[in-house]
Amino acid sequence: MADLACVVERVVCVGLDRRGKRIELEGGGLFGRCLQHEMDHLDGVLYVEGDRVPGSLEAMRRLREGGLTLRFVTNTTAHSRDRTLEKLTRVGFAVADRELVTPAALAVRHCHERGHERVALVMNNEVKRDFTELQETAYDADAVIVGDLGPAFGYDVLNHAFRQVMDRAELIALQKNRYWMRADGLSLDVGPFVAALEFATGTEGYVVGKPAPAFFAEVLSDLGATASATAMIGDDIESDIGGALRAGLSAILVRTGKYRERQVRESGIEPTLVVESIAAAPSLLGC
Repeated sequence: MADLACVVERVVCVGLDRRGKRIELEGGGLFGRCLQHEMDHLDGVLYVEGDRVPGSLEAMRRLREGGLTLRFVTNTTAHSRDRTLEKLTRVGFAVADRELVTPAALAVRHCHERGHERVALVMNNEVKRDFTELQETAYDADAVIVGDLGPAFGYDVLNHAFRQVMDRAELIALQKNRYWMRADGLSLDVGPFVAALEFATGTEGYVVGKPAPAFFAEVLSDLGATASATAMIGDDIESDIGGALRAGLSAILVRTGKYRERQVRESGIEPTLVVESIAAAPSLLGC
């Protein structure tokens, strides 16, 4: 994608750092560059379950009208790519197929690169639709790919995956988030189950979703952008903010979704800015 054609010369951005201290960033440096591209996390930033975050729809409209190139990046492994697009449309966001980035496509690409053909899919049936290029098998797998099973995660499921990894199947995690925000509160995500398999097998899983560097590199390549010209907006201090910063992007943390002040403080990660919600993003980015 070409860079933004109408870059303003001076921008003054006012916000808070993670300690709540007011800061200002001006002009052609950090946020002058961030005017070109932006990545948005979905659940917890644009919506929580089926409810839009107040001001998110207007924020997306202003960002688009401001000429930013957008990508909507998600670690969700509870829904297929098609279902995620349908949900975005249902809650009011018009997102093109090329603008949505999910971990599944990267996992399939990784399997092709490693020569994996037979895979064990530890995920719900809906998400399995994103893996039709690979052959699903219950035994003698080349790789075990772990996504979201929700309440179906249990001893038998994990033990079967454990045995396959012990038999030399590669452990691949679609993501490794610790927890996520559901309508009824914080809930365990895929990360704790991946960590259990890693501990039991003594191996380190290959993570394809955020905060993996390859995930951000793929998005930047698709955008035709440099990391220094791109901003990430997210609610997860580790996967969204930490991953983006390590990849060289600016990172804006929102106080919605799974945001918890204690976790942010204990993480040791310093977001570029902290804002109340994505509703503040257009003004920060000069839109």
